[in-house]
Amino acid sequence: MGQFWLWIVIAICFIAMLYVFYNYFKIKKLPEGDENMVRMSGIIREGANVFIKKEFFTIAIVIGILALLFTLFIEKLSGITYMLGAIMSSSVCILGMKSATYANVRTANRAKETLSIGETVKVALSGGSISGLSVQACGLFGIVMITLISALNNDFATMQGNGIIGIGALLTNSFVMRITTYSLGCSTVAMFNRVAGGNYTKAADISADILGKIRNDLPEDDSRVPNVIADFIGDNVNDIAGNCSDLLESFVATMSASIVVAVSFLSSSQISEAVFNNAYLFPLVVAGGGLLGCVVGIVIVTFKKMGNNPSKELNLATYISAAIALIIFGIFSYIAFGKMSNADLESIGFVIGWFSPWVCAILGIISGVAIGAITEYFTSFEFKPTKEIAEYATEGEAFVVTKGDAVGSKSCLFPILIIGASLLIAGSIAGIYGIAISALGMLSFVATTVSIDAFGPIADNAGGLAESCHLDHHVREITDKLDSVGNTTAAIGKGFAICSAAFATVSLICAYIGNYAHFVDLEIPRIDSFIVIAGCLIGGALIEFFSALLTDNTITSAKELADVGDMQLRDPEILSGKKDPDYNELVRLATQSALKRMVLPSIIAICVPLAGGALFGVDFVVGILLGATIVAIPRAIFMGNSGGAFDNAKKFIESGGLEGHGKGSAAHKAAVTGDTVGDTRKDVVGVALDIFIKMMSTVATTLFVLIYALSKLMPW
Repeated sequence: MGQFWLWIVIAICFIAMLYVFYNYFKIKKLPEGDENMVRMSGIIREGANVFIKKEFFTIAIVIGILALLFTLFIEKLSGITYMLGAIMSSSVCILGMKSATYANVRTANRAKETLSIGETVKVALSGGSISGLSVQACGLFGIVMITLISALNNDFATMQGNGIIGIGALLTNSFVMRITTYSLGCSTVAMFNRVAGGNYTKAADISADILGKIRNDLPEDDSRVPNVIADFIGDNVNDIAGNCSDLLESFVATMSASIVVAVSFLSSSQISEAVFNNAYLFPLVVAGGGLLGCVVGIVIVTFKKMGNNPSKELNLATYISAAIALIIFGIFSYIAFGKMSNADLESIGFVIGWFSPWVCAILGIISGVAIGAITEYFTSFEFKPTKEIAEYATEGEAFVVTKGDAVGSKSCLFPILIIGASLLIAGSIAGIYGIAISALGMLSFVATTVSIDAFGPIADNAGGLAESCHLDHHVREITDKLDSVGNTTAAIGKGFAICSAAFATVSLICAYIGNYAHFVDLEIPRIDSFIVIAGCLIGGALIEFFSALLTDNTITSAKELADVGDMQLRDPEILSGKKDPDYNELVRLATQSALKRMVLPSIIAICVPLAGGALFGVDFVVGILLGATIVAIPRAIFMGNSGGAFDNAKKFIESGGLEGHGKGSAAHKAAVTGDTVGDTRKDVVGVALDIFIKMMSTVATTLFVLIYALSKLMPW
């Protein structure tokens, strides 16, 4: 396996991007609807653009400074690869957000023109596929280009053998630095996006609910509430742009972990160059095959005749993509490892020969699908847990929140059991490399996962536009059904991201520990070391502090927005609908508030491993990473699932599922309170935790040498 296959992967990336731009221009050609729809969608588009421009200006300054430091002190090209990761992530965010702001109004208009659920789903899914396919194509393209260009760099001029990158060159760790800094560039943008975008959208959403549903008894998404437009904008800057950067970061971190683990073989085993080359190329090639499967799956579903069950159509795209990815994993497992001797395969920990990576990938895919099904059970109002929350709403807010907390806590056990079992089995048959491949299996069809995830906020925006533009109630019924499905698909997407983070973080922690082998005076850390235990406790507490910081930031911003919106609604002409509110005032305030509060949480993830390791040694960092991971994974699952259940319990009541308790009833207001509590959980804290632990692990792996050197300067 060599350069030929990598060029095939690049060709697949180009094919995927061609289909992305085909969909982009196809959607732009669709009619937007009446004059009011065009005006409202224009306000949303302009507001989203303003936020992204201001956010990326701030991010660019941070990226530029860190890139310079990496180039000067870490590795000469690592600053460039760090910037490349940030550029890829930013490009996907912008493309995804722009396409969503075009697709939302066209989805609403398609529902208006056809009153067909199937036709409406096609528009929303086509818009979502622009985000999904660009995530996997751009993330993969960048890491493959780093691999190919590194082969031409002078560092590899003395290579021996036919591999793209020789063993002698990799022992210098320069290639690892470029791969991990590329991943770190993606992580940095994802962290800023999730923190700032989450703060923006949920502050706007919560304040809009408070003003409209609770204080003034106005319909949901009523255009008289100025915060509503900021909420629409937030759906794009967080649920689209933020989600794109989040899943791209997960995908890249997983590939990075696989490659770093492969490189760690050099210090622990006497393996042949052929085995080594195939071990680090295998993740890139199968990721390309997975991308091809996603293109096929999305094309089939988009062009087929759709029925009136959106979940069935979206699940079909997932099943097709996953099946193709599974077949490709098997084919390339044989191509890469099938003709090697048992001794060679045993040298990298393969217990069942060339089947080992394939079985690990199957575990990852099965885990992803199973966790998705569990997430759907706990968050969809088609099932008992969410219906019970809605039923308890008749007893008041306290019952809603308490029952929702119980649902969220219950939902943690089975996903964690699946993750634990998969880790045990994958580790037993292929070591740490197998764990990394399991994560890659789960994310090998991430393009489809993100496409379906992005479907949700597009449908949500379409429903909001239908309400604010006073379209026929049948249109709103269609968009509400799509929005409810979208809430579930979004929760499933979050589950994929969180669970893949568990696999990737374990791989990165082991890769970090593998760096010890390069330093003869270091012993592998023991779990009974007081330094490691202290680090574990602090790492776990850090997750709680991080969660509290994000929650506090969001609720503070929400109060500011609610107070400003309330001042506007005191104008009788605005409340009567004779005059439009000042939407721009709310958009400006939401943007300023989000950007002001995004820096500290992001800096913590970068600085904690470096500062902790410099002060207390490299073993202390192991403890921080372990403690943070153990606390963050169940915490993130709880946050995502309880928030999703709260949201859909409210929608269950709004859809008439609770007889005698419709919109505006006491039960509905109690459910709105639950939804308000869940908003920050699922769209701010839960989605940021998986990035947080992967980012800390990537920083630790990338800067191990620097952390070690600084710790030696300490007098204790």
